[in-house]
Amino acid sequence: MGEAIFGAFGRGGFAREVMPIARHFLADRPDYGIAPDQMVFVDRQRGDAPVNGHAVLSEDDFAAHPAVRKYFCVAVGDGRLRQAITARALNAGYRLLSLASRHAVVMDAGISGEGAILCHFATITANVTIGRSFNCDNHASVAHDCVIGDFVTFAPGVRCNGNVVVEDFAYLGSGATIRQGTPEQPLRIGAGAIIGMGAVVIRDVPAGATVAGNPARILAP
Repeated sequence: MGEAIFGAFGRGGFAREVMPIARHFLADRPDYGIAPDQMVFVDRQRGDAPVNGHAVLSEDDFAAHPAVRKYFCVAVGDGRLRQAITARALNAGYRLLSLASRHAVVMDAGISGEGAILCHFATITANVTIGRSFNCDNHASVAHDCVIGDFVTFAPGVRCNGNVVVEDFAYLGSGATIRQGTPEQPLRIGAGAIIGMGAVVIRDVPAGATVAGNPARILAP
């Protein structure tokens, strides 16, 4: 039994996408001492069968595992759920990893918090500031001078142009495009806002609002 284990919390579609990224990431970093057979999915309940060759442990099983060092990421799209799982895992003494695909591009960006997951062909360009536990799915991009808050989710193909502020817990759906702001007046996506698939956002989105369409408009309650 190895001294270290890695758990990807979640076993849905996004978690299954993240596990190969984690395998490659840890293969490039043998100092972590995590073999492929010590990489598992972690869910509320134990799985009856492996998923894509990896065991599914319950949170209790993961806690009881004898490994001395326990690393984790949270591969869950809902930012508030991601926050809750992260808090439980950190309180248990596990070590949060940030993961980046070999095919992700990170330029002069600052990722200030742990737990980011940058999937295949994600692109983060110049002078970008990113908070904790940013999930950036395949082919999503963040352009220059953006500020991304904590527990923000970009679904596949999001295009976030420059000078945009995306506040905590916002969710940007697949293919959404965010118009560029200016240094004096950045375009702002409010905390907890949901941007629908394919939406074209040309003005600020209030906190907690759900918008969709081209141009994006607030959906009626």
